[in-house]
Order: sequence, then C-alpha cells, then structure tokens
Amino acid sequence: MFLKKDKRPNGRVYLSIVEGFREPGTGKTKQRKVKSLGYLDDLESEYDDPIAYFTELAKEMTRDAREKELPINFTFSPNETIDSSSVLRKNLGFSVLSHFYHNLELDKFFINRQRSLNIGYSLNNIYQMLVYSRVLIPCSKKASFETMDNYFLDFKFSMNHIYKALDYFNSLKDDLLLHIHEMVRMNYGRDTSTVYYDVTNYYFEIKEPDEFRKKGVSKEHRTNPIIQMGLLMDNSGLPITYKLFEGNTNDCTTLMPVLDDLKNDYNFGRVIVVADKGMNTGENIAYNILHKNGYIYSQTVRGASADLKEYVLSDEGY
Repeated sequence: MFLKKDKRPNGRVYLSIVEGFREPGTGKTKQRKVKSLGYLDDLESEYDDPIAYFTELAKEMTRDAREKELPINFTFSPNETIDSSSVLRKNLGFSVLSHFYHNLELDKFFINRQRSLNIGYSLNNIYQMLVYSRVLIPCSKKASFETMDNYFLDFKFSMNHIYKALDYFNSLKDDLLLHIHEMVRMNYGRDTSTVYYDVTNYYFEIKEPDEFRKKGVSKEHRTNPIIQMGLLMDNSGLPITYKLFEGNTNDCTTLMPVLDDLKNDYNFGRVIVVADKGMNTGENIAYNILHKNGYIYSQTVRGASADLKEYVLSDEGY
C-alpha cells in the first residue's frame, strides 16, 4: 500500500491510500482505494507533516494486512456447557447499517482522528453504537448504552465515556460531514447540480434560555427555548450538511451564511433555492441573482398588490 495524491477540479490536492493488485484472468496491474484521507490543506492543520505521517501509516497497514493472512488456531473443551437460563439472542439487523458505516469509512475517520488524542476509549465504537441505536431503536443515550449488549459487538466503554465523547464529536463535526459527503460522492455518486435548503427548529426542555438556545418562532408553537437548523439536501433528497443557528434567528437570515460557508467546500453546482415566504426577502433574491443561483419563492396573493393579483390570476401567459 502507498500514499496517492490526486489534484481535484477545485485545485485542491486529495490524499488517499491505495494498494496495487493483479486483475484475475488478465494479470494486469491495477490499483484500488483502501482509505480516503481528505484534502492536504485540511490535514496540514491536524498533522505537522501529513505526507510523512500517512506514508508511514500506509506501511503499517501493509504489515497489518499481511499478518491477517496468517492462519488462526483455537481450541475448546467438549465438556463446557451453556447455562440454559441465559439469553444469548443478539440483534443482527445492525449488520446492514454496519455495511454502510464501514463503506463510508466512518470507522477509519474516527480511528485516525483519535491517534492524536489522549483518551482511553474508542470514539469509533461509541459512535457506531449511537448510530445503530438511533436507527433501530431510537431512544436516549442512556437507554442506548443499557441495551447495547443486544448487538453482536464487543464494545467496552462506560456511560461517562459516552458523555465525554460528545465533545469530541462536536469538535469533529465539520470534518465528519465533509468526509461523509466525499465518501457518498465516490462510492455512490452524488448529484449536487441542484441542492435544496430549508430551515426547521428544535426545542429544549430547559427552564431558562442560554447563549445559543433562545426563545424564537417555534414551528410547533412552543414557548421553550429553541435552536434553528438549516439543512442542505442533494438532488436525490439525501442530506449533505447542516448548520446550526441561535434560536432567535429569523429563517430568512440563514440562507446566505450557509451558502457562503459551504458552497466551495462541497463543490456545489448552481443552487436552486426553493422556499416558502419565510425566505422571500429582497436580500436573498439579490444574493441569488448576483451568485447566478436560481430561486422559487412562494408569495401570498391575498395580501399582494393589485398588479400582482391581476398578473397571477390572469389566464394569459400560462
């Protein structure tokens, strides 16, 4: 295995670890990607010398792969029995989720990031458990921890480790979302020629607002403090990334910050903004025109001017 550098259309250098092999039948030498690492300029903020670091990592992976090819021997006693009162049923439904989890190389993402962290538990194992539980049996993190023995996995961490890991997940959020986007694009293909954006909010059952969770216009008409979340989806309706805003932020003010921050990183094409009247402001329309984006905004007819009513209700032009 060796480190490979690819120059992408956006001018940035992308690093990956590949291995060479001979194609069955033809004997031709081919290459296949083993691990996607990320953009070189992003990795330089985490590693002093990412080229040297990942070159050595490729060598370690080669040694590990060779060791895995060695035969495994084990023994057992025919006199050992299983207690008839014990329940050994395990949930294997997570194996479908595990396929996608590892195909997106989320395990490698967390293992690589943890190399520079001085912690004694596995971020990857905790994240897996939370993902599987969220999809299969949505519940609290405490309940997820208490039922994780239902899965056929050998996870060893405590409830405190889960709470501590949340801070690390938050700090890695932007890198993780970009990693998932790249892996979806490479493994399954992703159409970002048109992206869709909308805003929703989440409430918190807390007594007093804080610097982020604030009183605002709730979609559920609640009085609890909320946060706003702007979500971008691709042309197939799959989430791409999201951005959080303070609870008292107006929906219409979230569009420009999201597109400014994320369009270049995610290499979007032309953006078509389809939104309700909450996004329909002169600033947003001007922004889309200047950036050559498309837009479809809803507009109330009942309270519109006479000219607009006549234009909309006329049978001509349709």
